[in-house]
Amino acid sequence: MARMINQADGGEVMDTLDRLPKLALSIRQPWAWAIIHAGKDIENRDWATYRRGPICIHAAKGMTKDEYHHASYSIQKAVGPVDQAWLDRWFGVTPAPYKLDRGGIIGVANIVDCRASSESPWFMGTYGFVLSNVKPVKFIPVKGALGFFDWRRNLEQPND
Repeated sequence: MARMINQADGGEVMDTLDRLPKLALSIRQPWAWAIIHAGKDIENRDWATYRRGPICIHAAKGMTKDEYHHASYSIQKAVGPVDQAWLDRWFGVTPAPYKLDRGGIIGVANIVDCRASSESPWFMGTYGFVLSNVKPVKFIPVKGALGFFDWRRNLEQPND
């Protein structure tokens, strides 16, 4: 049985593994953060999918300085003006790189469509996986993979 716990910001976090979707999609930071916290409703890819339904959002381990700065600029454009509470919470429009969880599951979302065009300010790819019902989860260290993957097979074991 999954138990929901409240976060300081009022969101809910699933804290059990058994209720999480089987498949995950690895997404570079800070884009994964933007899906969970900034309303990014499209995940851009150069390949289409017929998959619909719940997936886990995996924050990839890798992130270069250039990727971070380019993504931060794009996130700021998509989010638009933010208030002081937002800036105080995230220490800027996008959290600093060292504050971003990487190399694990950070949330869940439903894929409800795959489009070749969209009016969403987040659409900037060949295809966009339309996301809904996004929720954060407590960070789960998991090795990423390309495409959709069964994240439970990649659970990182603590060092003995």
